[in-house]
Amino acid sequence: MYRVLLVDDHPVVITACRWLLNAAGIGAVSEAHDADSGYEAYVRDRPDAAVVDLRLHGDERGGIGLIERMRSHDPRARILVFSMLADPRIVRSAIDAGASGYLLKDAPPHELPRALEQIRSGGTYLDPDLAKRIALLGTEADGGATAQLTPRERQAIALLAQAKSYQAIADQLGISYKTVINLTYRLRQKLGARSLPDLVRLAVEMSRPGA
Repeated sequence: MYRVLLVDDHPVVITACRWLLNAAGIGAVSEAHDADSGYEAYVRDRPDAAVVDLRLHGDERGGIGLIERMRSHDPRARILVFSMLADPRIVRSAIDAGASGYLLKDAPPHELPRALEQIRSGGTYLDPDLAKRIALLGTEADGGATAQLTPRERQAIALLAQAKSYQAIADQLGISYKTVINLTYRLRQKLGARSLPDLVRLAVEMSRPGA
């Protein structure tokens, strides 16, 4: 069991999330309904992870502003965005602000505790479809960071962001396990990434105009 803070202005969403987390054995759940009370609750309760909607009152930048405030207070904050907003540019903004993961509200119910466990353990979670869309953003920009990557390397970034195993990536791309290891090594060398979370964040940054 660990402590989770839910920040959402819809009581039905809060209730549903609380039920899902309790069913998954996560019993210590607190809640807030706007950005200001969410920040106060984070500072007061010191949760192990926070679930934050992006459409919040109390901060002129909504959930994005709240994420920045949480990370400013605690650089190690583990924050999962839980939102209906599927625009990859919005997802990029949330990750840039300091979110550890992004889950869409129409995802299967079991994905919420799974995503929380992943970010609480120090990993990064992105909704699989969004991960692919983000990784492919800006691939045609002249001189962009992705210009140096092959189509297969961009596919690998998207699959790694989905927490796919090396064997699953090998099966999906039709290559050997050893080739996946070499592919991942080349990606880290090309992009200067030290870990999977670094690769995910770099994939987000590559979507910036002029990147």
